[in-house]
Amino acid sequence: MTKKHQVIISTSPAAGILWDVRCSFQSLIALLVLALVGGAVYLTAQSGHLLADDRTSSSTSNSSPPPPPPSASTNDSPPSKCNLFSGKWVYDNHSYPLYKEKQCTFMSDQLACEKFGRKDLTYQNWRWQPHHCDLPRFNATALLERLRNKRLVFVGDSLNRGQWVSMVCLVETSMPSSSPKSMISNGSLTTFKATDYNASIEFYWAPLLVESNSDNPVNHRLPDRIVRAHAIEKHARHWTDAHILVFNSYLWWKQPKMNTLWGSFGNSDGIYKDVEMLRSYEMALKTWADWLEIHINRTKTQLFFISMSPTHQRAEEWGESAGENCYSETEMIGKDEYQGNGSNPEMMRKVEAAINDLKSRGLTVRLINITQLSEYRKEGHPSIYRKQWELLTQRQISKPSAYADCIHWCLPGVPDVWNQLLYAYIFNSSSHNTF
Repeated sequence: MTKKHQVIISTSPAAGILWDVRCSFQSLIALLVLALVGGAVYLTAQSGHLLADDRTSSSTSNSSPPPPPPSASTNDSPPSKCNLFSGKWVYDNHSYPLYKEKQCTFMSDQLACEKFGRKDLTYQNWRWQPHHCDLPRFNATALLERLRNKRLVFVGDSLNRGQWVSMVCLVETSMPSSSPKSMISNGSLTTFKATDYNASIEFYWAPLLVESNSDNPVNHRLPDRIVRAHAIEKHARHWTDAHILVFNSYLWWKQPKMNTLWGSFGNSDGIYKDVEMLRSYEMALKTWADWLEIHINRTKTQLFFISMSPTHQRAEEWGESAGENCYSETEMIGKDEYQGNGSNPEMMRKVEAAINDLKSRGLTVRLINITQLSEYRKEGHPSIYRKQWELLTQRQISKPSAYADCIHWCLPGVPDVWNQLLYAYIFNSSSHNTF
């Protein structure tokens, strides 16, 4: 049987007081319960926050602090991932040239264009500006300090010799006039020495890198060029112990085939064979690379290879009259990414392959790519404004472009920028701390 709940309401005063007390007591109990529940929730939440804070604190203390924001690019320290070879030429007659032609004691008459009558000198006022950073400012004193008791040796042909002359001028014109210096030639090796630093900046004539019948530094213009593609010892013993080596070899290979010798000059048992130029070049680069791998001290020497220097011997390539060349040119080529036929990309691919092969063998050679930036500079060559080593013919006199030099470069000029690039890599190379 279901129980019936009865609600009794009393109207007496005592009952009212009892009701009030009962209600007050129940309300107090309810408030206490609510307070306890609220407190528990609050403490649980706080405990969660504390645990979270403790985890965060623990994670931060065991990890490295966040790296500082990258600093802005300066003229002295380019970003490590900046492509210095991609950029544009900017006219700057405030900062350039970096030296005056007449100030350089050891300027070459082959490159002294102002001395031999060139009047338009704006070719001296162009600065190379990479797209995403600045080219480091050349500091001759810093370089001499780096070269203290050391040797920087350029090995190659007359274009590498021009870069060497540029480097000597950049350094020598920044030295105090009282600072002793000297220039000594000994066969194929010519040495500039800054005595106070016991620092040498040298050039070794080896136009084909390996041995050839063109190795005489003075009498080397021969109608039949012969190369010993497997022999380099005669040259290499002069520069193996250098601290910085800068190689180039390109111009003297520019013919369809090379007369290649297996054996020694003067030996009747030698074998001569006409070899397709690229194949002979590849053989010579392998000989060069094998020598470096065995003889170079990896903890001491920095190695560089300068890419091909373009020529400007065909004016039709940049939209002017056929049969003309760089003669009378006063402006650079404005077409972006211009490439003339004076450059041979296949040869540079052979160089890159040799460098990559050396890298796989644990030896680093850095390629300084001067080709594209130099392609624009058709106005930077000596043209007719240099010392003429031979009497001019009547045809040459009547047509100056017939004897214009559109291969080498006026100084101050384009090779100074090559050396700024080299300078940047000397000081920012990952191997520089082994010096």
